Amino acid sequence: MLKFISWNVNGLRACAQKGFMDFFDQANADFFCLQETKLQEGQFDWPRDGYYHYWNYAEKKGYSGTAVFAKQEPLSVTRGIGVEEHDHEGRVLTLEYPDFYLVDVYTPNSQRDLARLDYRMNWEEAFRAYLTGLKASKSVIVCGDMNVAHQEIDLKNPKTNHHNAGFTDEEREKFSRLLDAGFVDTFRHFYPDMTGAYSWWSYMFHAREKNAGWRIDYFLVSEDLKSRLQDAAILAEIYGSDHCPVQLTIH
Repeated sequence: MLKFISWNVNGLRACAQKGFMDFFDQANADFFCLQETKLQEGQFDWPRDGYYHYWNYAEKKGYSGTAVFAKQEPLSVTRGIGVEEHDHEGRVLTLEYPDFYLVDVYTPNSQRDLARLDYRMNWEEAFRAYLTGLKASKSVIVCGDMNVAHQEIDLKNPKTNHHNAGFTDEEREKFSRLLDAGFVDTFRHFYPDMTGAYSWWSYMFHAREKNAGWRIDYFLVSEDLKSRLQDAAILAEIYGSDHCPVQLTIH
């Protein structure tokens, strides 16, 4: 069995002050993927043995960033997707293993007033091309904050949020196209009709207490891994960020 965890920590140094390492130790995952680390090299000393650790930092300080901690050393590590326009913000980290690629992603937010929606659309096309290219040679596991609630079931208030960043028709259509390219949303594979299952809550308006959230953190797998899926979970009881961790188990 292999256990994967993905978590947008909204600043690893801040999350480390709120019990991150306790959860990390308790989870004992084979692969632990982070998004929005908000670090530069040398700003966080990894305090645990037994894991290889890999980082992709944004050029802009205190912004974005991804990291993966793995019990098994990968064959190769790739930072970015090989597209100049998209490789300055530390958003993608890929570890290659003998039978799969593990891709950790922090998808760009379209931002208030959709100021970055056009950029996001270009990103989506480039990222999908990157994943389908990987999938041509071996299985792919993709995880991270993908900054989209795919269907109305994936957020508390779909009507009032329609056309807001993360729930525009354009973003949702790009996510559908990614699934159509041969990927499985693992949580919906196991729980197709579950409501109230969210991974992000605004810090405002007591949203988490009311469970007024969005499911924007995912594990996707290429369709050839479907038979290996054991379970997918949203660990909503874990605090430390405005996101909670999500988990995948495969055999």
